[in-house]
Amino acid sequence: MKNIIETSKLCKTYSSNGVQQHVLRNIDLEIKEGDFTVLMGPSGAGKSTLLYSLSGMDKPSLGKITFCETDITDMNSDQLAVFRRKHCGFVFQQTYLVDSMSIMDNVLSAGFLISNDRKEVISKAREILKSVDLTGELWDKFPSQVSGGEAQRAGIARALINRPAMLFADEPTGALNSKTGKDVLDALTKFNVEGQSIVMVTHDIVSARRGNRILYLKDGEIAGELDLGRYISGDKERHNALRDFLGGMGW
Repeated sequence: MKNIIETSKLCKTYSSNGVQQHVLRNIDLEIKEGDFTVLMGPSGAGKSTLLYSLSGMDKPSLGKITFCETDITDMNSDQLAVFRRKHCGFVFQQTYLVDSMSIMDNVLSAGFLISNDRKEVISKAREILKSVDLTGELWDKFPSQVSGGEAQRAGIARALINRPAMLFADEPTGALNSKTGKDVLDALTKFNVEGQSIVMVTHDIVSARRGNRILYLKDGEIAGELDLGRYISGDKERHNALRDFLGGMGW
């Protein structure tokens, strides 16, 4: 499989009161098409900073990022906004759905950023909402009228309506209980099986099991990597392998 993202000597440094904080340190990374890559590590390790840098939401201090064979490192903010619109989808711990818009309109609004073909966008929105198990009776409801899990799955539908090259997820189950969290993870796994590439930040071992590749960050560097292979429900060896790996990393 080809690489979607490549980084070379990626660094991110913040300065506060004259003191420099090195959040990312010389990260060399390749992420292949179809991978479900999970970023783990202690708080402050640089997980979210790496995700935001890879997606063009944050600019690195040094190094190079190649995304879909395009060097995005020196793009300005307007160029990055257009690039993200075409190539990236985002799911966060909070859904960031627009409260004054229905579930359907939230998804449609993302689709219309790419296409003016109203009939095509509506068809895609209906298809993607059904694929995350949101039935038609929910489409006209507002985010406040659906459950947290349903809202998060609507957020996934919004993120994927334009078929992005990469879906970036930052703690997507962090605000959900175990049942609704599982529904969200099932949706992500389903899309990954169908070929969607995903990079996900999580502190949760249950969520991390869904990935085929685990990267453990510590002090801004990739301290370890584990290849889990494709997710199989109920695979105890998978859980044990991940638990042992994290234990070895000092989790």
